[in-house]
Amino acid sequence: MSQNTTIPVKVGVVLNMDTWLGKMGLSCISMALSDFYASHGHYKTRLVPEIRDSKRDVVGAAAAALDLLQNEEVQAIIGPASSMQANFVIGLGDKAHVPIISFSATSPSLSSLQSQYFIRATLNDSAQVPAIRAIVQAFGWREVVLIYVDNEYGNGVIPYLTDALQEIDTRITYRCVIPPFATDDQIVKELYKLMTMSTRVFIVHMFTPLGPLLFTKANEVGMMDEGYVWILTDGMTDILSTLDESVIDSMQGVLGVKPHVPRSKELESFKIRWKRTIQNQYPTNESFELNIFGLWAYDAASGLAMAVEQLGATNFSFQNSNISRNSTDLGTIQVSQTGPYLLQSLVSTRFRGLSGDFQIVDGQLHSSAFQIVNVIGKGERGVALWTPENGIVRNSNSTNKADLRTIIWPGESPSVPKGWVLPTNGKKSLRIGVPVKEGFSEFVKVTRDPITNATKVTGYCIAIFDAVMAALPYAVPYEYIPFETPDGKPTGNYDDLIYQVYLQKYDAVVGDTTIVANRSLYVDFTLPYTESGVSMIVPIIDKRSKNAWVFLKPLTWDLWVTSACFFVFIGFVIWVLEHRINEDFRGPRSNQVGTILWFSFSTMVFAQKERIVSNLARFVVIIWFFVVLILTQSYTASLTSMLTVQQLKPTITDINELIKNGERVGYQKGSFVYEFLKWMKFDETKLVIYESPEELDELFSNRSSDGGIAAAFEEIPYVKLFLAKYCSKYTAVQPTYKFDGFGFVFPKRSPLVPDVSMQVLNVTEGAKMVQFERAWFGQTPSCTDLTSSVSSNSIGLNSFWGLFLIAGVASFVAFILCIATFLYENRDALMNLDPPASAWRKIKAMATRFDQKDPSSHTFRKSEMVDRSGINGMDADTASPATNCPPSPSSLSIQTESNFAFFRGQETPSSEYGDPFSPNRQTSPQ
Repeated sequence: MSQNTTIPVKVGVVLNMDTWLGKMGLSCISMALSDFYASHGHYKTRLVPEIRDSKRDVVGAAAAALDLLQNEEVQAIIGPASSMQANFVIGLGDKAHVPIISFSATSPSLSSLQSQYFIRATLNDSAQVPAIRAIVQAFGWREVVLIYVDNEYGNGVIPYLTDALQEIDTRITYRCVIPPFATDDQIVKELYKLMTMSTRVFIVHMFTPLGPLLFTKANEVGMMDEGYVWILTDGMTDILSTLDESVIDSMQGVLGVKPHVPRSKELESFKIRWKRTIQNQYPTNESFELNIFGLWAYDAASGLAMAVEQLGATNFSFQNSNISRNSTDLGTIQVSQTGPYLLQSLVSTRFRGLSGDFQIVDGQLHSSAFQIVNVIGKGERGVALWTPENGIVRNSNSTNKADLRTIIWPGESPSVPKGWVLPTNGKKSLRIGVPVKEGFSEFVKVTRDPITNATKVTGYCIAIFDAVMAALPYAVPYEYIPFETPDGKPTGNYDDLIYQVYLQKYDAVVGDTTIVANRSLYVDFTLPYTESGVSMIVPIIDKRSKNAWVFLKPLTWDLWVTSACFFVFIGFVIWVLEHRINEDFRGPRSNQVGTILWFSFSTMVFAQKERIVSNLARFVVIIWFFVVLILTQSYTASLTSMLTVQQLKPTITDINELIKNGERVGYQKGSFVYEFLKWMKFDETKLVIYESPEELDELFSNRSSDGGIAAAFEEIPYVKLFLAKYCSKYTAVQPTYKFDGFGFVFPKRSPLVPDVSMQVLNVTEGAKMVQFERAWFGQTPSCTDLTSSVSSNSIGLNSFWGLFLIAGVASFVAFILCIATFLYENRDALMNLDPPASAWRKIKAMATRFDQKDPSSHTFRKSEMVDRSGINGMDADTASPATNCPPSPSSLSIQTESNFAFFRGQETPSSEYGDPFSPNRQTSPQ
């Protein structure tokens, strides 16, 4: 084969040749092949286009594709133009193993065919859905209307749009489906239907010529004025430059999304050459403009040429080639030998094309970014880009999200439309239903001027609603309509009033309406603006103790007993620690017992006079002083409270007690509390209605058996108002049953609910709420706590067992250390008893030893020095026992020995004959 020999490879081109898309596509394909082989003259393969006209028909497209496969044995087909035509042609390509490459079939439904031989060299319509969702989310629109053509192209993207909008809590209020060949009257009829709805955000998914006709009629009926929002998908955005000037004038302020095409020198050069070429081919038509589909056609042809070249000198043939030409039998369709290889080569082809990066991922062109444009003047202006990584940004070099250029909206308005309006069904303002009631008029009060018969509605709830509506960023006219009969009486209860919103007789309800579950089934509530819950109101009585033994009540009996035992125990431990070294803790037995009790109980008022000299005793006393301080202070505080503070206690604290005793209970007329009480198993015959705080007070003044009530169940706002007037007579007791408080009522899915709820938060968190409460409820006097609970005032052992534990452990440790030290110091005397003594004898001997003074103590050594100095001129041996100075150790020893003489047997010799513990002591006098 010569080096200059090239291999021709036939490829089919199936387009609608009488449409602008077909003419533009064919010219771009021809220029792409010409440019490709001009720059790659050394390539061995050459694509030879076999062109067929589908004649805007599905059957025509299929027949053209079958002819190309059977008679021309093409290795690939570029086209067809529409998704409906591609739906059948894809099946032929799959059967013949021939790649079908479409640069304009964008319907997502084609992806569900699961055909590996279908290559979408364009973007899937669903690729633009995230960009549209980002626009809706950026401006906070919560309701949209979808307008689309009723065919394969229109229906394909709707499921994706629906799912995407649901992810951002935006509801599709209506789907306007336009037939492909709709007349002007049909379009106008649909537009008038849309005008009666409250939603003003429309997403249009159409193609020519239906899309331009829709906007022409929308402009005529006034739907391109201020307040409307129109968003175009890329189907129409891509062809804005080809539309007539009159159509562009009808689309002023429209937003659109389209694939972003990066600027390049190659692209600008191609546009100039293409413009020259197309004018030569069609000199009589001056409105031809190049769009994204032409660029995709150019890149598709270039990519196919690259893929074919990568296969090299391959045998481009079909099986069953003996079939006669001009055959259109589907059962005898031929199979391409090189189709699978060409498919793999095409999928792996990557290059930088005119439209951007050309890369096939999952059988379709990989999407990158979308441009958001605004129709202004005679054309479009880019306002932002959307990228999967950064969302909406100003340009490709920016990373600031939601950074858009200034947008001119329909009606030449620079303000962002809120996306909805009040339904235009003949009303100029919202009809706000308000309850009519005789009692608790601080919340809602309806008065009528006797002269003008004009109705005036005031109250706490009305003031809050007025403040909320005034805080909205847009004006909403409204008027209050009392829910009353001609004679001024209430027409029904609160459930009946709220149900009128569901029946569309009222646009909203404002008043003391509580948010409960069953009402939320047919209306929407805003966020609550009051406290929530239902509480029980009961009378209170003063239970201050007035008996003679009230001083015992601050402490429980177990704490009294424990305290007394510890007083005695601490006194005994101090006596043990001080007895041998402190003169204050010595003397006759009766005196020592008295000292123990006196010292311990005198610590209760810190009046003890005995001197403490032992470090262990000082340690114990310090801890005991801390315990006594806490105990006495607690006792004093509790007793003072019992004697001086008014002990207001509720008469009933348990709801089950009311049910068990069959007591009569009250509830406000028209309130949902009636259903709540029935749910709590109260006897309906025991439920009493009241309408005002004064009537409730009168019911409480009588006993339940005399036609009165024992308790009343009311919502927290009413409870606070009632207790503000009668706080000295009644109180609210726990538990508080959870409900959601008062809220404003709107129809289901009303666009006002989110905005009103937002302003409810702003108002309730500010200083206005305090002003409203003072204006309508007055200054609330100091009353008992709303959720007062009943508990014993007596202090129990469980509050002090930790302190007693610390004192007990410290005392016991000191006691053990003292005894252990004493036994260790006298261990020789204990072991040298002669003859060997019994255990009882040893205990008595050690007791006798313990009862003696400790001569080694610093206290007695100091006393001995004083005695020897002869204070007051007296001889130490003749000192009187009554003197203030302590006697000498020798004289104390003699006295002690004589007192315990029974330890020596029958004789009673004096101690001068020896120590009873000494082994060498004399047993008889000389």
